[in-house]
Formats: sequence, structure tokens, C-alpha cells
Amino acid sequence: MASRHQLPGMRLFLWLRIASLRTGVLTGIYLSCVLIAWLEIANRVAELERFAELRNLIAGAVLILVMGIPVLRFRHRPGKLFVAGLAAWTLLTATYLVAELNFTLLESRMGALHVFMLGGVSYGFVAVLDWVFLMCAGVRHQHVAQSREIAAAAGKHRPH
Repeated sequence: MASRHQLPGMRLFLWLRIASLRTGVLTGIYLSCVLIAWLEIANRVAELERFAELRNLIAGAVLILVMGIPVLRFRHRPGKLFVAGLAAWTLLTATYLVAELNFTLLESRMGALHVFMLGGVSYGFVAVLDWVFLMCAGVRHQHVAQSREIAAAAGKHRPH
């Protein structure tokens, strides 16, 4: 039996086999790109200053859409959803920390810990809602299946 040969340094990338971490890291990269683009446009493009409210609304909507990637990917597995979301938000928080070095007033708006807690609580809330929904759907499905079995058994024992 032939053994698989691994390239040197391949062990560093074994975490990529875990779907929740892979999705979380990719989502975190996407969120970080959106944040950086938002900050650059808001602070470096003076011509768009009169559209600040619309710019912030669009950037917030894009962030929410990107945040939905782990939610849609792991909608039937709340634990993996939370891991992916927390990994994504951790990368976004790290990007926010680095951005605070370049944009000094950013910290006065919201600190990095607040940003991390906002994402962690948001993904936790969505994961719990998903878990409760799955529990209710499972109970409902079990009840419907049990009702059909009882109805089928009652139909067999009726005298004609």
C-alpha cells in the first residue's frame, strides 16, 4: 500500500480540512476587505462626502450580506455556524485593531473589544435561534410521523 507523501509545511494547512474554520477564515477575509474599502472610501475620497449616509448604508448592507455566508452554509448545524462566525469576526476584529493605528478616531467610535463582542453575540444569537428552530422542526416532524403511524394502525384494526 502506497503512503501519501506530504510536502514540507503541509501540516500548517491541515486546519483547512475543517469546513467551519475554512468558511470562517474566508468570510473573515471578505469582511476585512469590506471594512478596509469602507474606511478608505470614507476617509480618502472627499468627493463622496455628501453621500456619507448612503455610503454607510451600503457598506453596512454589504457587511450584513457577507456575515450571512456562514449562516447560509451551516444553517442546519448551529455549532459549526457559531465556530465559523466567530472565526470570521475574530479576523475582522484583528483588521479593526490594525485600522485603529491608521485611523486614530476609529477607536473613539467603538473599541475593538466592542466590535468583537458585537459579532460574537450576533453569531451566538443566530446560532441559538437556528438550534431552537431545528429542535422545534424535529419535534414537529416526530409528532407528524407518530400521528401517521397511529392513524395507519387504527385503520388496519377497524372492522368492516
